[in-house]
Amino acid sequence: MIYIISTIVVLGILVFVHELGHFIAAKLVGIRVETFSLGFPPKIVSKKYGETEYCLSWIPLGGYVKLAGMMDESMDNEFVSEPIKDYEYRAKKWWEKVFVTSAGVIMNLLLAVLIFTIFTFQTGIPNEINDPIINGIAKGMPAEKAGLQSGDEIKSINGYEIEKWADMTEMIHNCPNQEILLEYIRNDEIKLVKITPKLEQTVVDGKIMDVGLIGISAKIDYRPANFGEAISSGFNTTYFWFKLTVSSLGMLIKGEESVKNVGGLIQIGQLAGESAKNGLMSLFSLIAILSVNLAFINILPIPALDGGHIIIAIIEGIIRRELNVKIKMVIQQVGTFILLGLIVLVMINDAFRLFN
Repeated sequence: MIYIISTIVVLGILVFVHELGHFIAAKLVGIRVETFSLGFPPKIVSKKYGETEYCLSWIPLGGYVKLAGMMDESMDNEFVSEPIKDYEYRAKKWWEKVFVTSAGVIMNLLLAVLIFTIFTFQTGIPNEINDPIINGIAKGMPAEKAGLQSGDEIKSINGYEIEKWADMTEMIHNCPNQEILLEYIRNDEIKLVKITPKLEQTVVDGKIMDVGLIGISAKIDYRPANFGEAISSGFNTTYFWFKLTVSSLGMLIKGEESVKNVGGLIQIGQLAGESAKNGLMSLFSLIAILSVNLAFINILPIPALDGGHIIIAIIEGIIRRELNVKIKMVIQQVGTFILLGLIVLVMINDAFRLFN
C-alpha cells in the first residue's frame, strides 16, 4: 500500500506543479484555459468553474492544460476555421507563447530549488571529514560481506599507506573486480582483509562513471546554513541534477548506457515506495530529482512536448505568421508517434523489472 500511496503523491505533485505553471502563465497573458486535468482520460470526476473544466482522470501518466486556440496532443483543430479571438493562444505574441509553454518546466525547476533549499536550511551545509574512517556500510556490498564496520580506520591498500579518504576512494575506484588487500585498525588492533570492489555506476565530479565500489561512506558534519546559503545550495543542487540528467541522456545516445535502464511508472513506484520507507525527507528528495528530470524531458525539442511547442512559437516569431495547420498537424503526429514509442519502451522495461 505504501508503494501505491507514495506513487500517487509523487506523480500528483509533479504533474500538478507542471500544469499549474502553464495555467498561471496562460492567465497572465490572457489565454483562456478550457481544461485542467491531472491524468489522462477517461475522467474520474470533473467540475467546471468559470471557463475552465477541472478534471481528475484515470491514466496516471501525466496531465494537461487545454488552451483555447492551441493545437496540442488532442489534435483538435476545429478552431482554425473560426476568426482568431483575443483570448486564444494563437492570438498572442511569440514570446508570450514561449512563456506559456515553458512555464511548466520553470515550475518544475523551481519546485526542485524550493525542496533542496528547505533541506539545506534544515540540515545545514555538509563538510566531509577527510580522515579514512568508515562511518556507514551499505547492505549487500563487499564491505559488509568482508566484515568491515563503522569506526574502522583504513591504514593501507595493497601496501600503499592511506592518509586521506579521497586517496582511498581513488584507489578503490580504480580497482573494479580486482581483489585488493585492505589493512585497517579496529579497537587499536591491526587487521587485514581481502576484498573485491564491485563494478558500479556512480557520480564522480558531476559525471556518471563505471568505478569500483565496496560500499562505505565517510562521516559528514553539518554546519548551520543561513538563508542565502540555503537558497544558493538549492540552485546549485538543482543545477547538479539537471547536468547529471543531460549527461545520462548523452550516455544513452552514445550507447554508453543501456536503454534497459530507462524506467517508467513502475520504476517510479518502486523508488517512491522505498523513499517513503526512509521518511519524508527521502521522499521529497526523490520528488525534487524527478522534477528536474521532468523539466529536462519536457524542454527537449520534440513535437508534442513543451520544447516542440517552443520551437514552433519561435519559428512563427521569425516568419511573422502562424504556421500552416497541416504542417502543425504533421508535426504533432510525428511527436505523438515518438512519445508512444518511448512509452512502449518504458513499459517493456518496467515489465521486465517487475517480473525479475
